[in-house]
Amino acid sequence: MAVLPIRIMGDPVLHAPADPVSEINDDIRILIADMYETMDAAPGVGLAAPQVGVGLRIYTYSYVDDDDQPWRGVIINPQLLMTPPVPGEPDPDEESEGCLSFPGERFPLRRADRVVVTGIDLDGDEVRIDVDGWRARIMQHEFDHLDGILYIDRLGENDWRTAQKISRKRRWGVPGLSWTPGVDNLEG
Repeated sequence: MAVLPIRIMGDPVLHAPADPVSEINDDIRILIADMYETMDAAPGVGLAAPQVGVGLRIYTYSYVDDDDQPWRGVIINPQLLMTPPVPGEPDPDEESEGCLSFPGERFPLRRADRVVVTGIDLDGDEVRIDVDGWRARIMQHEFDHLDGILYIDRLGENDWRTAQKISRKRRWGVPGLSWTPGVDNLEG
């Protein structure tokens, strides 16, 4: 297993829809093991294959539920069903999120409170995850990566402008930029 470089906003793989996985083989198993290691090293609660430069519909996740039960898994070729988000402005204290591909920043973003994700796991078995709250946010965030959408693409106008200023200041927004957890210091 290896910690992989995480692509930064502007890399083409982050801004294009990912392809379905056609076969679960040794290459996919190694990729997923590396994704877990990278997610843990970052540290993050989710990681999509495009974030490590692989345009496939795979994401890993790791979180603790309301009963302090740890949940960790992978979803291959996911489908997402969600309740519509409640209209209005997001609460910056309760609805902020960050992204390993726009590292070091957090912005408020309104998301659906409940989602159902279906797909398959590493063994090819069907997976169904029905979650709400923070866990639903994780699933939506990672699913967006598979469609070539970064969370900053969904921000309100003022926060979007701020994100663009940060990107210009850090010289992001161009192909080929990445950072490696445990190696690179990305403090602004």
